[in-house]
Amino acid sequence: MKNTLIKDALILTAITLVSGIALGFVYEVTKGPIAEQEYKAQQEAYAAVFEEAASFEEYEEFDADEALEAIGDLASQNTIDGVMLALDESGNTLGYVITVSDTAGYGGTVTFSIGITNDGTINGIAFTTLNETAGLGMKAKEEDFSSQFAGINSESLEVVKTTPGDGEIKAISGATITSKAVTSGANAALSYFYNVLGGGANE
Repeated sequence: MKNTLIKDALILTAITLVSGIALGFVYEVTKGPIAEQEYKAQQEAYAAVFEEAASFEEYEEFDADEALEAIGDLASQNTIDGVMLALDESGNTLGYVITVSDTAGYGGTVTFSIGITNDGTINGIAFTTLNETAGLGMKAKEEDFSSQFAGINSESLEVVKTTPGDGEIKAISGATITSKAVTSGANAALSYFYNVLGGGANE
């Protein structure tokens, strides 16, 4: 009986060891392509929200703690993940691309980039993470919803269910939670823009 237990323990140890080595190998093999794919998705998002930019450069003064403080109450469900400068061919700053995550999506965290020009006008939004319900929350990616953000110049946005006015975003039918999460994320980005980046001072 004792020998059987020892034998079983050795077999289990061997299986665990082999599995660990295999998982480690798979991780090493896949982490490069995954990182490359994430980088590509980010670059595509930057370009989508700032088509007129010739290049993008990391905003070196970005501080995550400062960002949380700057967005105030919105920090309960939002984080500012990073900021890029949108540059023209001469290296002048046209505006900013702010990447924000909102944890209050119906299907989990919603992450997207939002382009904001120097005068505070939103260029648009582009999602990098969206796991909402097919046919409902996933419609946030569709132009009917996402295009509403483009051209708005307001310090904050509000979700409505009727025809939207200035600074208002019409909710996706049957997906109010997703609509509010995206809009909350946009408000966090705007709050950071106005409180940290000087909102409109760089016109």
